[in-house]
Amino acid sequence: MLPAKLGLISDTHGLLRPEAVAALQGSELIIHAGDVGKPEILDELRRVAPVVAVRGNIDTEPWAERLPLTATVEALSARILVIHNVHDVKTDSGFDIVISGHSHKPGQRESRGVLYLNPGSAGPRRFKLPITVARVDLGRHPWRAEFVQLEGTS
Repeated sequence: MLPAKLGLISDTHGLLRPEAVAALQGSELIIHAGDVGKPEILDELRRVAPVVAVRGNIDTEPWAERLPLTATVEALSARILVIHNVHDVKTDSGFDIVISGHSHKPGQRESRGVLYLNPGSAGPRRFKLPITVARVDLGRHPWRAEFVQLEGTS
Protein backbone atom coordinates (compact mmCIF):
# COMPACT_ATOMS: atom_id res chain seq x y z
CA MET A 1 0.00 0.00 0.00
CA LEU A 2 1.39 3.39 -0.97
CA PRO A 3 1.76 5.98 1.80
CA ALA A 4 -0.72 8.85 2.00
CA LYS A 5 0.47 10.73 5.10
CA LEU A 6 3.85 12.31 4.51
CA GLY A 7 6.10 13.99 7.03
CA LEU A 8 8.50 16.50 5.49
CA ILE A 9 11.72 17.68 7.12
CA SER A 10 14.87 19.35 5.89
CA ASP A 11 18.05 21.09 6.95
CA THR A 12 18.46 19.40 10.32
CA HIS A 13 22.22 20.10 10.17
CA GLY A 14 22.85 17.38 12.76
CA LEU A 15 20.11 18.51 15.17
CA LEU A 16 16.88 16.54 15.49
CA ARG A 17 14.62 18.33 17.92
CA PRO A 18 12.17 16.26 20.01
CA GLU A 19 9.44 18.66 18.83
CA ALA A 20 10.19 17.70 15.22
CA VAL A 21 9.92 13.99 16.01
CA ALA A 22 6.63 14.61 17.82
CA ALA A 23 5.25 16.62 14.88
CA LEU A 24 6.09 13.80 12.46
CA GLN A 25 4.27 11.11 14.47
CA GLY A 26 1.53 9.48 12.41
CA SER A 27 3.48 9.83 9.16
CA GLU A 28 3.44 6.81 6.87
CA LEU A 29 6.58 8.08 5.14
CA ILE A 30 9.10 10.74 6.14
CA ILE A 31 10.93 12.67 3.44
CA HIS A 32 14.16 14.42 4.44
CA ALA A 33 15.15 16.98 1.79
CA GLY A 34 18.85 17.09 2.63
CA ASP A 35 21.44 18.72 4.87
CA VAL A 36 20.94 15.86 7.30
CA GLY A 37 24.25 16.44 9.11
CA LYS A 38 24.52 13.10 10.96
CA PRO A 39 23.39 9.56 10.10
CA GLU A 40 21.78 9.24 13.54
CA ILE A 41 19.13 11.74 12.42
CA LEU A 42 17.85 9.26 9.83
CA ASP A 43 18.04 6.37 12.31
CA GLU A 44 15.84 8.30 14.75
CA LEU A 45 13.36 9.27 12.03
CA ARG A 46 13.11 5.60 10.96
CA ARG A 47 11.71 4.86 14.42
CA VAL A 48 8.67 6.94 13.39
CA ALA A 49 8.22 5.79 9.76
CA PRO A 50 10.18 4.68 6.69
CA VAL A 51 12.47 7.45 5.44
CA VAL A 52 13.48 8.70 2.00
CA ALA A 53 16.39 11.14 2.22
CA VAL A 54 18.58 12.98 -0.25
CA ARG A 55 22.04 14.44 0.17
CA GLY A 56 22.40 18.16 0.80
CA ASN A 57 25.38 20.42 0.31
CA ILE A 58 26.65 19.91 3.90
CA ASP A 59 26.35 16.11 3.67
CA THR A 60 29.99 15.56 2.69
CA GLU A 61 31.11 12.87 5.15
CA PRO A 62 31.60 9.28 3.89
CA TRP A 63 28.32 8.07 5.48
CA ALA A 64 26.37 10.53 3.27
CA GLU A 65 27.69 9.04 0.02
CA ARG A 66 24.91 6.45 0.21
CA LEU A 67 22.31 9.23 -0.01
CA PRO A 68 21.24 10.05 -3.56
CA LEU A 69 21.20 13.61 -4.87
CA THR A 70 17.59 13.11 -5.97
CA ALA A 71 14.90 10.57 -5.20
CA THR A 72 11.59 9.68 -6.79
CA VAL A 73 8.76 8.66 -4.50
CA GLU A 74 5.47 7.03 -5.47
CA ALA A 75 2.91 7.90 -2.80
CA LEU A 76 -0.82 7.29 -3.11
CA SER A 77 -1.73 9.13 -6.32
CA ALA A 78 1.37 11.35 -6.46
CA ARG A 79 4.74 11.04 -8.15
CA ILE A 80 7.21 13.07 -6.09
CA LEU A 81 10.68 14.40 -6.83
CA VAL A 82 12.89 15.01 -3.79
CA ILE A 83 15.95 17.26 -4.20
CA HIS A 84 17.86 19.48 -1.79
CA ASN A 85 18.04 22.66 -3.86
CA VAL A 86 15.00 23.41 -6.03
CA HIS A 87 17.27 25.41 -8.37
CA ASP A 88 18.95 22.12 -9.33
CA VAL A 89 15.70 20.68 -10.77
CA LYS A 90 16.39 19.87 -14.43
CA THR A 91 12.78 18.96 -15.21
CA ASP A 92 9.60 18.61 -13.22
CA SER A 93 7.93 16.81 -16.11
CA GLY A 94 6.07 13.74 -14.92
CA PHE A 95 6.04 14.83 -11.28
CA ASP A 96 3.06 16.02 -9.27
CA ILE A 97 5.08 17.34 -6.32
CA VAL A 98 8.65 18.60 -5.91
CA ILE A 99 10.00 18.63 -2.34
CA SER A 100 13.16 20.57 -1.59
CA GLY A 101 14.99 22.26 1.26
CA HIS A 102 18.16 24.38 1.26
CA SER A 103 16.61 27.85 1.62
CA HIS A 104 15.42 27.23 5.21
CA LYS A 105 12.21 29.05 4.20
CA PRO A 106 8.98 27.07 4.54
CA GLY A 107 6.67 27.48 1.61
CA GLN A 108 4.47 26.04 -1.09
CA ARG A 109 3.58 27.19 -4.55
CA GLU A 110 2.09 25.70 -7.67
CA SER A 111 3.56 26.09 -11.13
CA ARG A 112 2.30 24.41 -14.31
CA GLY A 113 0.32 21.89 -12.29
CA VAL A 114 3.28 20.90 -10.05
CA LEU A 115 3.15 21.58 -6.31
CA TYR A 116 6.50 22.78 -4.94
CA LEU A 117 6.98 22.26 -1.19
CA ASN A 118 9.76 23.29 1.17
CA PRO A 119 9.25 22.21 4.78
CA GLY A 120 11.72 24.85 5.98
CA SER A 121 14.50 24.10 8.44
CA ALA A 122 14.14 21.88 11.49
CA GLY A 123 17.77 22.30 12.61
CA PRO A 124 19.66 25.18 14.19
CA ARG A 125 17.98 28.54 13.71
CA ARG A 126 19.28 30.57 10.80
CA PHE A 127 18.69 34.28 10.62
CA LYS A 128 15.15 35.00 11.85
CA LEU A 129 13.50 32.16 9.96
CA PRO A 130 11.05 29.88 11.77
CA ILE A 131 11.94 26.31 12.77
CA THR A 132 9.44 24.09 10.93
CA VAL A 133 8.49 20.71 9.54
CA ALA A 134 5.50 19.97 7.32
CA ARG A 135 2.85 17.32 6.84
CA VAL A 136 0.90 16.44 3.73
CA ASP A 137 -2.13 14.17 3.53
CA LEU A 138 -2.32 13.00 -0.08
CA GLY A 139 -5.82 11.68 0.58
CA ARG A 140 -7.11 15.26 0.66
CA HIS A 141 -7.46 17.36 -2.47
CA PRO A 142 -6.18 19.82 -3.34
CA TRP A 143 -2.83 18.81 -1.83
CA ARG A 144 -1.53 21.35 0.64
CA ALA A 145 1.21 21.25 3.23
CA GLU A 146 0.44 21.89 6.86
CA PHE A 147 3.46 23.66 8.33
CA VAL A 148 4.22 22.97 11.97
CA GLN A 149 6.22 25.67 13.71
CA LEU A 150 8.28 24.09 16.45
CA GLU A 151 7.54 26.27 19.45
CA GLY A 152 9.99 26.87 22.24
CA THR A 153 13.01 26.36 20.01
CA SER A 154 15.92 28.67 19.68
